[in-house]
This record gives sequence, C-alpha cells and structure tokens, in this order.
Amino acid sequence: MGEISIERQHLDHLLADSASTYGAPYQKAFAELAEGHRGRPVAEILPLLRRAADQALLGFTDADLGEQAEAISTGQSYVLRVTVA
Repeated sequence: MGEISIERQHLDHLLADSASTYGAPYQKAFAELAEGHRGRPVAEILPLLRRAADQALLGFTDADLGEQAEAISTGQSYVLRVTVA
C-alpha cells in the first residue's frame, strides 16, 4: 500500500475530475497502464508510471512506483492512502 499527501487544490492531479482543466490526472494514466500492461515486466511499466507521476506533478517514491508497477504486472489490486492537506 502506498501513501501520498496532496494539497486540496491539487486533487485534480491525482483523480480524474471532469470540472478541472488540468490535463494529466494520474488516476486515468494508472488505469490505462493497468488495462494495457498486465503481465508485462515491471521494468517496462516503471518508467511509464514515473512519466505519468511527473506529468501529474506527484511525488511518489521509487518504492511506491515499484509497488504500483508490480500490481499492474500481476493484476493485483493496489491501495493508495491519500492524505489531503
């Protein structure tokens, strides 16, 4: 399980929000990777997750991204605890 702290005004960086003009919600990128990269090697998924996190301006640790890549690769659920400041 990963954890991230995010400012309330930047929730649209993490979660898809139809009312937002921000164009890179991480939730959408993660879902697309999970759908299209299941069974692929973690090493292939990891840079794609890093790019999505960087575009969304989210500070995931390398360990968090590694866990996410592993979950996508194996088709496991991934739980992310979000603290809103």
